[in-house]
Amino acid sequence: MQESARDEDMDRLTGDARTVRQVFEAIPAAVAGVESPGEYRLVAVNAAYRALVERDEVLGRSASELFPEFAAKQLIDLLDRPFRTGETVTAREWRIQLPRETGPDEDVYIDCTVVPQKSASGEVVRLVAFAQDVTERVRERQAARRAAEDGPAEPGDIVGVLQRQLLPAGLPILPGLQIGGSYLPAGGGSAAGGDWFDAVPLPDGRTALVVGDVAGHGVEASAAMGRIRAVLEDRLDHTGDITEALAAADRLAERLPAARAATLCVAAVDPADGRLTYCTAGHPPPLLIPSAGPARYLRSSGGGPLGTGTRFPLAVDHLAVGDQLLLYSDGILRRPGLEVAAGTVELAEVAADVAAGRALREDWLAAVDRLTTQTLELLVRTSGHDDDIALLAAQRTAPHAPLLLDLPAESEAIPAARKALDEWLYDLGSRAEDVILLRHAIGELVTNAVEHAYDGTPGAVRIRAECTGRGAVEIEVADDGHWREPWQPTEDRGRGLAMASDFADDLHVETGSRGTTATVRHRLTRPARLLSPGEVTPSPAPSDLPNLLLILDQPSDGRPRIRLDGPVDAATAEQLREELVVRTRGGTTPLTVDLTGVTHLSSAGVAVLYEAETRTDSPGRPFLLYAPPGSPAQHVMAVVALPHTTNEPG
Repeated sequence: MQESARDEDMDRLTGDARTVRQVFEAIPAAVAGVESPGEYRLVAVNAAYRALVERDEVLGRSASELFPEFAAKQLIDLLDRPFRTGETVTAREWRIQLPRETGPDEDVYIDCTVVPQKSASGEVVRLVAFAQDVTERVRERQAARRAAEDGPAEPGDIVGVLQRQLLPAGLPILPGLQIGGSYLPAGGGSAAGGDWFDAVPLPDGRTALVVGDVAGHGVEASAAMGRIRAVLEDRLDHTGDITEALAAADRLAERLPAARAATLCVAAVDPADGRLTYCTAGHPPPLLIPSAGPARYLRSSGGGPLGTGTRFPLAVDHLAVGDQLLLYSDGILRRPGLEVAAGTVELAEVAADVAAGRALREDWLAAVDRLTTQTLELLVRTSGHDDDIALLAAQRTAPHAPLLLDLPAESEAIPAARKALDEWLYDLGSRAEDVILLRHAIGELVTNAVEHAYDGTPGAVRIRAECTGRGAVEIEVADDGHWREPWQPTEDRGRGLAMASDFADDLHVETGSRGTTATVRHRLTRPARLLSPGEVTPSPAPSDLPNLLLILDQPSDGRPRIRLDGPVDAATAEQLREELVVRTRGGTTPLTVDLTGVTHLSSAGVAVLYEAETRTDSPGRPFLLYAPPGSPAQHVMAVVALPHTTNEPG
């Protein structure tokens, strides 16, 4: 009787059940009710939801039954939060791949809001999810962005132009090692940042991978980053010695205040045997993702940031064929509302899923490109980001076999050579513009051999192409005929070599009694990706509270002591610098700084603390940093080798 009375009251408030059902069915947004935490079985869906997933029989089905493995995991993670906290969760422009019966999985972008329904006692008993398909809106924006990138830069896009100039023009194509990189600037790309990555082929056949982070944002940080990168690239390219290159960058940082306390990870990979030598100069260690087995972070080598008087010891590990190595800047770990320790675990889990092919299906991308783009998208889209993020990945692969052709010196050899070279270059991962240039260059050389080497007698033309460890392709076109010197180019002589020289970086011709060999050398690169927030669709930061840093006096037994509460980042670092100068009287009096309440310690904050430690920490005026084990500040200071204690002072 009581239940019947409640139903009558509900009908009076909402309408009769049949009408409510008809209204629910006609709602244009996809609506679904889910129960059973962990499985999340559908208990109510409307027509728009069924149209979105293109399935009718969905009631009673769980997320793992309706969606591919990784998509189901991501959805369950999203639904866990409102069930656990009782708070509404929103995701904007979330890319999800939905299975289709008539073809491959389809990329769909949705705006989604998940609202918890609670019992009279306050317990969450059900979730109601509202989803709107915004795929068309996202596609239009992506098309507009691509058109803008292809056209001339707008006068107001100075930041984007500067950022593109500071990133490498391309990443080298190498035998036995594939490299990919992505960069996502902070603040919607409104300020140039100090993070960067680079890949430098070394003289001994190894390749150095570099990711770095200069404290702060803006022109000063970007300029310092550019100078450090130039010094490193020059030393690595010339000597191949990591320690020497870091020492040169360290000397620069001692002279250049904006570069002081910059962190670096430099890893040299030998694709021949997989030996990996690296240094973590105050930077988080690389993540190794084996082709079989769990992902693991390499141990820190123990070095500190640049310009802080530290040494740069090296550590050694190994990459097997198929293994991937991920270098990253700490912006991927320190996302809004996330502790560094949790971000570290999440990065390893998501990167491993992407590397194993359990994430979004984008088979047309190389493995390293999926790792650097999908990992960014999947981690940032729900948390947002407030710092630059740089990701650089390398995968050890089986060496690419050289191209070897032995063709009769006849006209048919010319298109045959072009076709074989095109296929070989595309298999390497070459860009279309490089393929076109080399196709024309080699076409001219083969044409020369066919038309002029043998004077109409039978002969052969041999083509050999090989990718070198210095990031270039070397292509030889050889014949056994007789060289005729084109003293003056005519309509049919002398122009082919000139054109071939124009199309490639370098052309060298050797002639002799046994024939002619023309060698073309051309640097091959793959593009590095400068992403925009619209490509990874981050949600707004979960809190609109201002970034306040509180600096409080603490009781102490003689030595002055302060406590910091709040974030120590680019927005508050200058406030802390001024306070430490005053508290230590310019470095002449001791001070203990309690970082227990620090919620976020960025590279800008680390630079300030290093500066104060260097200025104040001498006999008679010690500067002591304290952070309890497991706290956000302690985790960061351990990574960057900033001297501190985890024991309560005094």
